[in-house]
Amino acid sequence: MLESYIQSYNEAVFETDKQAALDVVNKALSDGLSPEDVVFKLVIPAVEAMMARIEKDPDSNLAQHFMTAQIAAEVTERMLEKFSRPPQVIGRVVIGAAHGDLHSLGKRIVIGCLKSMMVEVSDLGVNVSAEQFVDTAVAEGAQVIAVSSLMVHTAIGDNGPQRVRALLRERGLEGRIKLAVGGAPYRFDPELYTRVGADAWAPDGVTAAKVIVQLIHEVKP
Repeated sequence: MLESYIQSYNEAVFETDKQAALDVVNKALSDGLSPEDVVFKLVIPAVEAMMARIEKDPDSNLAQHFMTAQIAAEVTERMLEKFSRPPQVIGRVVIGAAHGDLHSLGKRIVIGCLKSMMVEVSDLGVNVSAEQFVDTAVAEGAQVIAVSSLMVHTAIGDNGPQRVRALLRERGLEGRIKLAVGGAPYRFDPELYTRVGADAWAPDGVTAAKVIVQLIHEVKP
């Protein structure tokens, strides 16, 4: 029975059919699957399968990435309310678009994937100052700050990731908080992340979630 739900859920996600995916989840629950089974046996494997597809084909369908992440986040949030006991949170992330940057699509994909992987996310939105990133990370005990940039000038600007790195250094936080970056400028120049002081970067929103989880484990071995 579980295999049929897995197949149906994956097909719905592949077709970017949110309602069909939710219908599969509701049917699984009515047939006796637990909320925990839905998250750990349907949702997370679907996200991991998408990550595997991207590794093989970096140019795979962006709409599928977005919908898989959004469905994963919505289903996970619904199921967490029904868990028999609170799930163990892997870690915490503060995420936002760099100062001067107003785009949010890639960030929303990252957030959706992270939520399904039991990572708590604080979304600061767009046009976020370096100080806001660091202050929020400290206040919420986050292990990672993730800064997204669509344009080169926001990636290398004075109030972007380089300023975040400087603040982490000034406050003695480099061992406690990692810095991840992503967005178009880093795809054009894969070494740019080192020049802006980041610990890691990712070429797309889905891979970013995987990279961020790895950074969390570096802080929380």
